[in-house]
Amino acid sequence: MQRKASFKIYVTRRELLSVGDVPDHTLMLTEMEGEPVNYTPGVAGAFVSRRSVGFHDRVKGDGPMNGYATTIYENGAVYSRFKGEKKGAATTGKWEVYKGIGKLGSLKGLAPLWSSLRQARRFCPGDGRTYEL
Repeated sequence: MQRKASFKIYVTRRELLSVGDVPDHTLMLTEMEGEPVNYTPGVAGAFVSRRSVGFHDRVKGDGPMNGYATTIYENGAVYSRFKGEKKGAATTGKWEVYKGIGKLGSLKGLAPLWSSLRQARRFCPGDGRTYEL
């Protein structure tokens, strides 16, 4: 069985520190929460919550990023990590599910990650994450 998931994400906390070695070099730690977009409950049941934390190393706004997300459903949870890069208005990279529990215990998958400045408060992993159940 394959499923796709897209989420609307909101930044709930952000800390920004200047590195000071070159102009505009910053480190940022973010915490975000989200809700599904067009979610139809499946084997995992109703959506409960989604939280992610990320680390960004940027020079003049561009640079690598990585982090983790936990998505909880009524009958299981998905733990995923992402690694990507922001360059200009686009963020690209990959999501990887590294752990599922409950009815999602056998979950595995990779998916593209993208975002843009025009969608600053909405974040969708590619055209959705496709999972194998």
